[in-house]
Amino acid sequence: MNALGDLGTELLALLTPAMIFHAAWSTLLGIIIGSLPGLTATMGVALMTTLTYSLDSTTAIMVLLCMYVGAIYGGSRSAILLNIPGTPASAATSLDGYPLAQQGRAGYAMGLATAGSMIGTLVGIILLVMIAPPLAEAALNFGSFEFFWLAVFGVVISGQLTADSTPIKGYIAGILGLMVAMVGSEGIHAHIRFNFGFSDLNGGIGLIPAMVGAFGFAEVLNAMWGRAGVLATAKDKSDRIIPHLADIWRYKVTSIRSGIIGTLVGIVPGVGEDIGAWASYVAARRTSKEADRYGKGSYEGLTAAETGNSAVVPGSLIPAITLAVPGSASSAVLIAALFIHGIRPGPLIMIEQPQFISSVAAMLIIATLFMGFYGLTLTRGFVQVLRVPYAYLMPVVFVLCVIGTYALSQRIFDIWVMVGFGLAGFVLRQMKYPMAPLVLGIILGDLLDKSLRRGLTLSDGDLTPFFTRPVSAAFVVLIAVSILANIGIVRRGVSRAFRRRGTENG
Repeated sequence: MNALGDLGTELLALLTPAMIFHAAWSTLLGIIIGSLPGLTATMGVALMTTLTYSLDSTTAIMVLLCMYVGAIYGGSRSAILLNIPGTPASAATSLDGYPLAQQGRAGYAMGLATAGSMIGTLVGIILLVMIAPPLAEAALNFGSFEFFWLAVFGVVISGQLTADSTPIKGYIAGILGLMVAMVGSEGIHAHIRFNFGFSDLNGGIGLIPAMVGAFGFAEVLNAMWGRAGVLATAKDKSDRIIPHLADIWRYKVTSIRSGIIGTLVGIVPGVGEDIGAWASYVAARRTSKEADRYGKGSYEGLTAAETGNSAVVPGSLIPAITLAVPGSASSAVLIAALFIHGIRPGPLIMIEQPQFISSVAAMLIIATLFMGFYGLTLTRGFVQVLRVPYAYLMPVVFVLCVIGTYALSQRIFDIWVMVGFGLAGFVLRQMKYPMAPLVLGIILGDLLDKSLRRGLTLSDGDLTPFFTRPVSAAFVVLIAVSILANIGIVRRGVSRAFRRRGTENG
């Protein structure tokens, strides 16, 4: 009851004309960015971070969260109408959304996607309020040894789950990110490393320029390189935008299950919204009584995908706020934004700012309400947004990438960092390397480096505590199992052993 009371208090405090105005325009902008193929939620949040310096911390965080929520939801527009996900999180949505659009029910598909997104976000908000405070309290017992393995686990698990083809590419991307994080002065003794004679590298490679490049400029190049979508224009006289309550109620179990799955996926460091959508979609299909309709225009499949990816948003904020470890690439940018605006995410958040989690939950509720309002009233307008030619759109995005990067520190060098990471990100994408582990490696590299050094200092150079402390040992086991499970010979050997035992028992 105390948590609900705090949530109500924070919600009332945010219901001012100024905050409602900022929530309204940032959510709408987020939906537009998410709906345009090639413009991702991470890029939108990164660019917006560079434009919030003049805002107070509460308003800035509200704007960024509304942008995040809107962009993840907005990806469903192009997934349904163009069969091209506006964001990676909406890839599963296109499987059933586009067939519905081809059948002349695009409006109903977008209305159902809106309802699913709202339910998913609300389920995630409830779990955020329930899980984050005890997790932050438990994290107070974490020391340098535990945070070292937490950082390693984040890179390993994100590399394993976000690689398109083989996990080794995810691991390589994560290690590249860790290597980038080692550039510049280290965090304890300020010894300068790997600057290659360039004084501009003494302070390391900036997170925001790197992320704007990897997710902004790289997306521009990728969008210009990729195919254009064909807008679904079929009409059905019975098509409507507001979904029937009977359809929402029919799939209530699917919605709640997908919301829980998406939130739990969001808690896992660095995995992201696309995995939440696919995990929810697969779980729904396995238990569905209408599995044969999946991929052909299933209402249930569309609901599961949209509920799952939207639930990842509040889920990813749970480790971001309580451990300062991002649950997704977008929440990684939010962590940087929190530090910029004077808020220190981590285990001490419940001591320094005990109302912050309730405040974030209240902001997410406001963003969800605006998302639902725009989704049900401006659907026809978003179709016109999708008609904007890339030739006009992408130069504007590139200019925003340059301006946003330069605004951070007024250094020309940061623009070159952005361009370099953009080109590298584009090349890695063409080779099917995932970007999330790369960015997570940059984020977690500092935590890993400092925790390792502090741990060795506390133990006088002894590595034993890294393996013998209970939480550290648990992380070591999780990491080992995660890696071994992706080695073919090990996986086949375990399968044969289980089959042999099953045969003996039978």
